[in-house]
Amino acid sequence: MSSNIEIKKTCLWCGREFIARKTSTEYCSHRCSGLAYKERKRQAKLEAYKKEYASQTSEVRAVEEVEFLTPTQCAKLLGVSRRSLYNYLSANSIPCLQLKGKTLIGRNHLDKLFDGRNEYKHKPPMQRSQITEFYTSKEVQEKYGISNSALYEIANREKWPKTQSRGKTLWSKEHIDRYFAQKKPSEDITEWYTAAEIQEKFGMTLSAIYNLVSKEGIPKKKEKGATFYSKVHFDKAKGIEVYDSPKYYTYAEAMEKYGLTRDQLHHYLKYHNITRVKKGKFTYISRKELDDLLAPPSI
Repeated sequence: MSSNIEIKKTCLWCGREFIARKTSTEYCSHRCSGLAYKERKRQAKLEAYKKEYASQTSEVRAVEEVEFLTPTQCAKLLGVSRRSLYNYLSANSIPCLQLKGKTLIGRNHLDKLFDGRNEYKHKPPMQRSQITEFYTSKEVQEKYGISNSALYEIANREKWPKTQSRGKTLWSKEHIDRYFAQKKPSEDITEWYTAAEIQEKFGMTLSAIYNLVSKEGIPKKKEKGATFYSKVHFDKAKGIEVYDSPKYYTYAEAMEKYGLTRDQLHHYLKYHNITRVKKGKFTYISRKELDDLLAPPSI
């Protein structure tokens, strides 16, 4: 419900007189209100920039007055990152003093670096080796058992060099062999699951299998369009791995052998930092480390 009062006021933006219906009204129109709002935002942004600039200049002035600089202060003064500055220190390009837990750089040593005339050494561009060996798309598919769409997807992601010759796409042999050599599973893996076998054994859906493989980094391989997953690694991820008794104790075995309570055993493990491996609901203890710790004393 609109007010019946009429108040003569002056617009704070354009300066014209207008009749207001509320005492809190400051602008004569929606346009003036919007323009005033934008101006307030503009001024607030300008003030924030001024404060930031003032803090930066004050930091630089403070650094300029210090006789000995920390690596962080020196990096700010030179306008480089901390990593770059530590690279300069490692190469002995900038003199420094290393104390226990502290590195200091003398301001006078830093100034002396710029006193002399140091010629700029132009670095020649890196010479790229010419690619002379290529695969055709068909050869890549046959050798590594991937589809044409997978080939182009990997090539776009890894940016493999390619060229066209007589209507055929040729791919750099070196880049492709290096990529698949990195993806090749270890030769120690001899047992593999198919997705169907995993579904039957663990009752998992395909999406659950893919998520677990991605999360745990389970090795896999492709042969003739079929995907195989490492049996050992998948069993470990599902928590059904059985550890060899010569390497690990269970809590019950360690307590029985040394006549300890669970609290006493846990104290030894925690205080002496004995290696423990958690798999599923079971915790396994390094047999060698525990035996060495609790071995009878010798003179």
